[in-house]
Amino acid sequence: MRLPIARQGLPYIAAGLLLVVLLGAWGNRWSFIPALLLAGFVTAFFRDPERKIPLEKGAILSPADGRVLLVEPQGKEGDAAAAGLKISIFMSVFNCHVNRLPVTGTIRDICYTPGCFYAAHQERASKQNEQNALRLEMEDGREVTVVQIAGLIARRIVCWVKVGDRLPAGTRFGLIQFGSRVDLYLPPGIRLAVRRGDRVKAGLSVMGYWA
Repeated sequence: MRLPIARQGLPYIAAGLLLVVLLGAWGNRWSFIPALLLAGFVTAFFRDPERKIPLEKGAILSPADGRVLLVEPQGKEGDAAAAGLKISIFMSVFNCHVNRLPVTGTIRDICYTPGCFYAAHQERASKQNEQNALRLEMEDGREVTVVQIAGLIARRIVCWVKVGDRLPAGTRFGLIQFGSRVDLYLPPGIRLAVRRGDRVKAGLSVMGYWA
């Protein structure tokens, strides 16, 4: 059995619980309450529940939990993908922040780019914020790009996979700590299954289908 908490969160949780113990032992009667609430929040933030990945043929899964900010066509001049679709997902501090692969494929490239820390719901965050892009190649040669983007509070992007890995859809590939955004770039020929404002879950919600 695995602990349903991302390992990156364990030091934060341990520090919060230690603070609870110290304040409970040497503080006044209620001084440990704020520390207990903080430890609970951090534990919830780093949660990593098991999920039953749907096996629908041709389905493209959500790479993140959150709210769909944007669904728009991309011209051939796009930086992260050729002509196709861009779907942006905003993750608040209350969402599960473990990211999952939207399709089965081989990781052909991982590109980390340092940058700013604008609020993740702003569109300029897609181009100017610190980010980490994964380019996935499917068996038929089609490519999908997933971009982890740091936000105003998020200051660390974590990626657990490496170039050359061949992984199934729904595999955990990383997380972004404390509020952020994920952009999904898809090639032409997608039948959309989401629209702006929809709530989605990584590895569970279907973003669209290959036509």
